[in-house]
Amino acid sequence: MSSCYEGLYSQIADALVADGYIVIQEAMIHESLQAIALRAKTTHGYKTAGISSASSWHVNLSRRCDSIFWLDESSSEDRLFLDFASGLQEYLNRELFLGLSYYEAHFAKYNAGDFYETHVDAFKNSKNRVVTTVLYLNEDWGEEDGGELVVYNENHEYVATVKPEANTLVVFMSEKFPHEVKPAKRERYSIAGWFRVDRAF
Repeated sequence: MSSCYEGLYSQIADALVADGYIVIQEAMIHESLQAIALRAKTTHGYKTAGISSASSWHVNLSRRCDSIFWLDESSSEDRLFLDFASGLQEYLNRELFLGLSYYEAHFAKYNAGDFYETHVDAFKNSKNRVVTTVLYLNEDWGEEDGGELVVYNENHEYVATVKPEANTLVVFMSEKFPHEVKPAKRERYSIAGWFRVDRAF
């Protein structure tokens, strides 16, 4: 586990117990964040994102229209974030006994006009995605640029609005917080990730 993030891991764990979510500015070391953001903005191979339903995975641009690229351990830039996540997984398992078995994450790219309607990352008692993370990679993001993350509670009551500015990290319990991404007015990048308790394939 990276000792430089130990205090941050502790802050996240405490918030998950108390509130179920946390929003942190300036989460990662600046140089690491810059390298990760450059990787997100220059990599090729983004694919149109899909959604899962009771029947199957499919693309539905009326509900979600971002594109994604899965992080890869073979990339040194990707490993900067995956190593951070690995340390958080170890900490949460040790302190909160969550039994997290693995972590998956992808870059998400929203072009102008793209959005993602209100959804949850895990269905109740599904025992797959347990903790969600979102790291934003957008420098100089203004209120006029849109693309906010809006978070609700289990009763669909408003909880928080998060501007997707660089180095803001959001962590929340996956099945407890419906959320949406408002339409972006310019290109918007993030890393969305999930700690899971099922098997990695």
